[in-house]
Amino acid sequence: MKTFLAILLLCLTALPAAAQLSDDEILREALWTRAATAKRPARPSVGLALSGGGARGFAHTGVLEALEYAGFPVDYVAGTSMGALIGAIYSSGQPIEELWGFGRDAARLKVGRDFGGIKMLPLLIADKLITPKYITQFIQGRLAGLTFEKLRKPFACTAMDIRTGEKIIFTEGPLDIAVRASVNIPGVFAPVQYRHRYLVDGGVVDNVPVDAARGLGADWVLASVMENSVNKNPESVLTTLLQVIDIRGSLLSKEAEKTSNFVMRSQVGDMSVADFERCTEAGEAGLTAASAAMDAARENFLVYAAPRLVEGL
Repeated sequence: MKTFLAILLLCLTALPAAAQLSDDEILREALWTRAATAKRPARPSVGLALSGGGARGFAHTGVLEALEYAGFPVDYVAGTSMGALIGAIYSSGQPIEELWGFGRDAARLKVGRDFGGIKMLPLLIADKLITPKYITQFIQGRLAGLTFEKLRKPFACTAMDIRTGEKIIFTEGPLDIAVRASVNIPGVFAPVQYRHRYLVDGGVVDNVPVDAARGLGADWVLASVMENSVNKNPESVLTTLLQVIDIRGSLLSKEAEKTSNFVMRSQVGDMSVADFERCTEAGEAGLTAASAAMDAARENFLVYAAPRLVEGL
């Protein structure tokens, strides 16, 4: 048994010589079939951690499609901000095509108007934050009436209590309120009041919720994150605030990524967090990135899963 396991791990981790490539491919495919079709606990449980990123986070849709096409098992999902919205819809059992439709609807319904219509001077004069009308309608139209308990896959999303700085992880109760809190940008939108808490975007404290995925029960966690090439000075108080929050989220992401087992990075070009008319573009970037990284992800998972897969052989 120990000899078999040693040989198996060696085959999985070593770079094959050209003459051995065919045999190694056969071995990998056989092991992958076993891993993808095995029921827990015969294989490690798999969790997804979907990062925040505003409109750029629609790249997660492409990642999910690539994982589904590859037959990659997904047992648990955790999301922050846009990752919470994508993850909630996916965990509810809706097909991937519905997610692509969500991206097209976001552009058609001009969800970005909640950002474009913000004028900082009136906000300062009124001394009052606004409630995002279009984002709220968009979330309620898709998630109203659903609860965490009714989802097809166990799901968690994160928010922050603006009064205490505490990270809040939602795993039960109404889904739309939890997701609405997770996407709620602090300093721009009024906190969501729920269960005696005042909640804002979870990306401020946990932009890649790897710990939340593990808390649900995931053994092996794949993190989906975005990278963009925006390199210009903000032009207003609002864009400055959004960029500061974005930078903070990126710093948190780097720390969280270290605790994941594998990271898929989607290059989303110069998209900003409010470019909702470009959601489909972000999704396509995610599909391209995930497809390119899929062999490496499968290899990583197989190495991790090998001891459990060979038990009883």
